[in-house]
Amino acid sequence: MRTFTLPGTTLTVPNVVLGLMRIADKTDEQIRELVAAARDAGITFLDHADIYGGEPHTCERRFAGALNLSASEREQLIIQTKCGIVADGPYFDFSYQHIIDSVHGSLQALGTDYLDILLLHRPDALVEPEEVARAFDELHAGGKVRSFGVSNHTPGQIELLRKSLNQPLVVNQLQLSLTHAPMITQGLSANREGQDQSIMRDGGALDYCRLNDITVQAWSPFQSGGGRGVFLGSPDYPELNEVIDRLAAEYGVDPMAIATAWITRHPAQMQVVLGTTNPGRVRAAAQGSALALTRPQWYELARAAGHHVP
Repeated sequence: MRTFTLPGTTLTVPNVVLGLMRIADKTDEQIRELVAAARDAGITFLDHADIYGGEPHTCERRFAGALNLSASEREQLIIQTKCGIVADGPYFDFSYQHIIDSVHGSLQALGTDYLDILLLHRPDALVEPEEVARAFDELHAGGKVRSFGVSNHTPGQIELLRKSLNQPLVVNQLQLSLTHAPMITQGLSANREGQDQSIMRDGGALDYCRLNDITVQAWSPFQSGGGRGVFLGSPDYPELNEVIDRLAAEYGVDPMAIATAWITRHPAQMQVVLGTTNPGRVRAAAQGSALALTRPQWYELARAAGHHVP
């Protein structure tokens, strides 16, 4: 498993993350097997959110109940959670009180004294950056949250927050996969007339994050985008799967490893967030952590996924 120091922190992190949004209906033993498979593969970074599992903090609580971590075991893990989405509505809330209440709820549910990273889950159009700053300062000073970030935010939204924050934003979690990659492929078609791919829809999020030492975490790394399901093995992507299968055979890895490696090969040093609850798939995806695709292979995959490479 390839690791690196997360910019803006002292954390040594793997470039593959285990997401725990789907464990609400799993048994304690299934949760333990899932986390054990991740740990065996070198994945020590766990991703939660207060809304995962339906009722607030359900998946966080299920995780803590199943693992029952000792203090020394807790120190071996990097635990990240998110706040800001209110299920009723739904709507978004970045108010001081909501952030504070959510973190206290997460700490209690997770059975821990601190969070390694807290993310603001989805942009709140009514955000008052001064309230976010007050909440972050209080949580950091109290030792309850060590680092902060965002999810699904544009460069402009991050800049608005940063104007008031005293704490650095170290993460932006964004949807990215081989077949849903506008943050990468838009740049390939820059200045190309008449191509939908050339339209910038996110304000240049990837380049902005690289320039500002904000690590991109890629969620739904095997999803097609637009709710169309997983692209691996899908009859909708015959050319892509032919290339993936050929490269998987060449490297002696699972096809999931090739899809993972397409993201981890990028010099932005991104993290891939897995959403599976299947231990075997966790192990398969983790094989792509340090798999160094060549430039020709990386671009061949991009073309086979339907992206225009001039």
